[in-house]
Amino acid sequence: MLNKVIEYDKNFNEALFLSKADHIFIMILNAILENDMTSVKHYLSDEVYKKFDAMINSYKEKGITRIFDEMNVKQTKIVDTNIQDNKINIIIDLTSRYMDYFIDENGNFVSGNNQSRIEKNHRIVLTKDINAKELKEARRCNHCGKTLDINATGVCPYCKEVIDISMYDYIVTQID
Repeated sequence: MLNKVIEYDKNFNEALFLSKADHIFIMILNAILENDMTSVKHYLSDEVYKKFDAMINSYKEKGITRIFDEMNVKQTKIVDTNIQDNKINIIIDLTSRYMDYFIDENGNFVSGNNQSRIEKNHRIVLTKDINAKELKEARRCNHCGKTLDINATGVCPYCKEVIDISMYDYIVTQID
């Protein structure tokens, strides 16, 4: 199953990929908790970003915040891969555990489960361009053109725009 991926992505390492997927997932939950998806926008396709941003805006309109507490990833595994439209797609199943509940603007419990962790299964698709540049190559901001290292926030330190890492690395193109 991974042979086709390795054919196009010579540096692919399954353990590192799964670890990165776990990290991105936890970062997404933290961004929802903070009511701001900007910190993970560079890891998400526009479609996925808009989906989460709309969800957060609906919470804001209701005056609630979604809380994820005691979160961790129990298991992540690659279940399928495919090459389509010059893109490498890696489909993973991720099992997570966390408390999932809502609080109001005063910090009062509204609904959900704040007593024990629940286990959830997620299907996530990560996609990379077949012609993606090596991450070790010098990168330039796609907005201002300055050479940069992609920092933890994915924001150019010069022009403050979100960096498009899809030309270098895998991004989340689907998540449920």
